[in-house]
Amino acid sequence: MNPAEWLVRTARLSPAAPALLKGEAIEADYATFATRVAAIAGALSAEHKIGKGSRVALFMSNRTEYLEAMYGIWFAGAVVVPINAKLHAKEVAWIIENAGAEIAFVSSDVGEALQALAPECLRTLIYADHPEFALLRQHTEMTWPMVIHDDELLWLFYTSGTTGRPKGVMISAGNISSMALTYFSDVDDVTAADAILYAAPMSHGAGIYNFMHVIKGARHVVPDSHGFDVDEILGLAPKIDNISMFAAPTMVKRLVERARAIGSNGQGIKTITYAGGPMYVADIIAAVEILGDKFVQVYGQGECPMGITALRRGFVSDRTHPNWRARLGSVGVAQSPVLVRIGDEVGATLPLGEIGEVLVSGTIVMSGYWQNPEATAKTIRDGWLWTGDMGAMDEDGFVTLHDRSKDMIISGGSNIYPREVEEVLLELEAVAEVAVVGQPHPEWGEAVVAFVVLASGQEVDPAELDVHCIANIARFKRPKNYWFVAELPKNNYGKVLKTDLRLMLLDVENLGR
Repeated sequence: MNPAEWLVRTARLSPAAPALLKGEAIEADYATFATRVAAIAGALSAEHKIGKGSRVALFMSNRTEYLEAMYGIWFAGAVVVPINAKLHAKEVAWIIENAGAEIAFVSSDVGEALQALAPECLRTLIYADHPEFALLRQHTEMTWPMVIHDDELLWLFYTSGTTGRPKGVMISAGNISSMALTYFSDVDDVTAADAILYAAPMSHGAGIYNFMHVIKGARHVVPDSHGFDVDEILGLAPKIDNISMFAAPTMVKRLVERARAIGSNGQGIKTITYAGGPMYVADIIAAVEILGDKFVQVYGQGECPMGITALRRGFVSDRTHPNWRARLGSVGVAQSPVLVRIGDEVGATLPLGEIGEVLVSGTIVMSGYWQNPEATAKTIRDGWLWTGDMGAMDEDGFVTLHDRSKDMIISGGSNIYPREVEEVLLELEAVAEVAVVGQPHPEWGEAVVAFVVLASGQEVDPAELDVHCIANIARFKRPKNYWFVAELPKNNYGKVLKTDLRLMLLDVENLGR
């Protein structure tokens, strides 16, 4: 299924429905949205010789033109290569070269740096915020979207590359269709009265959630800031109403803290889907207390986008079930199109409650890595995606993650999962953020170390942290050292960079207690 077909259908049924909004201003209805997309496809085909299987990059900050360009690419039958707008131009050039992208749609805030580093395969840069983009909209329209079969490449997404060069994840049309339709059964409902707000990067999860809203004829809103601004969101939501948005846990925490400070209950916000990192139990409890029954969690990867497990809003808000706290600390249950199990080092299914690697099989799982059969064979074995995430499944099917396999600490022969220690430390009011890592130790192999960010105006002695840990977890799991820092190193999506923390431990003289 070509996603452009969904747009065409919605435009036929609801041509006057508002589609693209910049802040509060309506930029295009669905008829206009579809017409522009067909014209862009016509220009790509006729003027730039883009067709079935061609790769076209999207490297721009959030804007409504992102959706127009993306659907125009698919209308022409080509493959979208979404690239994080926060990457360095050298990193972007490498991705474009690896993908063999012939054209890149860019915005002027990031495109000019790429211009000087563009690889040979890249024939043209098209600036979405320049008059040249408006000219594409006026081109002779392509009559009908190209047919894209379920097994054909649609979305070539590059992983973050924290352990080396990023890998191109091949997501097919069938993967996207399955993920989009599963949203309605396992995540949330969407109506024509709803709106999706693109505050997180459209190159990732936030952008991938456009499909459901196109299918239902809902509104697509890009804030004037083009990004995540808590005051802007809280001010815009009541005016737009029925807003849904994707947010990383750190974004949720900032939004909740600001709402608490100004006495807001998040009026106008319908759903906040959180994913992309651990949401600590204390944080999501506070989020529900302040903003109410608005939260849904999904767990996925680039290799299985947004589609491994889901924790529906009823589970997030429930405080009556005997296991509500454990469920709240989980990532939910398997989504409908996938099988999820916990495997040992050879892939044998472990008993319920035991910790192993999360394995996934189903219609949302990628077909493989772009031009990288070795990595594909290592990650997909006998039809199962090895996620690299360590987790356990309870008797009701709820999966609780226990960090990435590479983050697990082995001290004195015992496995220690940093998140368990972090959850305990975050119960203290004085602790705003914490990250736990392993430090090489000559006797124990690794020692548990905690990096702690204190809440504003708070002070705490390491001995107090020790007492709290000993009262709540096994003694061998407690940190052997606490480093108090002003902030934790994070990537563009708010994920803590534990690799950086481990490097800091190699030069402890640069750390201040």
